[in-house]
Amino acid sequence: MASHSEHEHAHGHNHGHHHHGVQSRHALLFAVALTLVFALVEAATGWWSGSLALLGDAGHMVTDATALGMAALAAWIAKRPPSARHSYGFARAEVMAALLNALFMVVVVAAITVAAVQRFYAAQPINGAAVTVVAALGLAINVAVALVLSRGEKTLNTRGALLHVMGDLLGSVAALIAGVVVSYTGWTPIDPILSLFICALILFSSLGLLREALHTLMEGVPFGLSLPEVGNAMSGIAGVSSVHDLHIWDLGGERVALSAHVVIEDMGDWEGVLPRLTEMLGQRYRIEHVTLQPEPANRIIRFAARGVKN
Repeated sequence: MASHSEHEHAHGHNHGHHHHGVQSRHALLFAVALTLVFALVEAATGWWSGSLALLGDAGHMVTDATALGMAALAAWIAKRPPSARHSYGFARAEVMAALLNALFMVVVVAAITVAAVQRFYAAQPINGAAVTVVAALGLAINVAVALVLSRGEKTLNTRGALLHVMGDLLGSVAALIAGVVVSYTGWTPIDPILSLFICALILFSSLGLLREALHTLMEGVPFGLSLPEVGNAMSGIAGVSSVHDLHIWDLGGERVALSAHVVIEDMGDWEGVLPRLTEMLGQRYRIEHVTLQPEPANRIIRFAARGVKN
């Protein structure tokens, strides 16, 4: 059996994240139903009126319904408890959903951009009044869905779903403005112009979410945390000589994990040093899942001396 000084591990866990899965899932399912129903109405009106902005917004809403459904499924999977094969649980399912939603939005933006450019060369008549009425209704629905989602947990998953809804909200604004302009001036190029503008805004947000999701999946240090700063803070705790093999990563679901080897001046003080370390990490950096391995300072010195001798 390994000695106390070589393999003792200290764990601090926070399991309070499970409650957010039910709340997030209910909000997402409500958003799916509301979004999908209106998408059908908007698509039919867009086809009848000849509005690209309205058709584009309907397309956004269909992809939103799919994305929201995917997010709801991920929220359900994420709340499953850890298993023998998935000891950290399934919170990364929400990160995967966010990644797929971001990629989905990039594809949608590309498709609408191509259609908008084609409209510049082949203008089509638009029923401005119909576009205005339906876009106004779509805007109201998107605002309602966005409010529901924004009041929930701010995980990557819900942020990815909210990104889709905000894209639709902006699309509804563009369609509404286009409908009003066409109704009063007859100037149809406003439709593809506004579509391109909204696509640029959505693309910017999508790429930001995509970057963050990929960073999490690659187990990068969470944004907002500095590995050297955390290491220095740990080394500053009384009784700690130094820290090495420090790793910090995001488990998903706003859960941050840390593991490190902690060199202790006196191994007899470890029982006092451990709670000071975990308390500091939790309060200052909100790191609740902590795994620490203590090492005696004299062993590090002995290994260093042996290296010089050889």
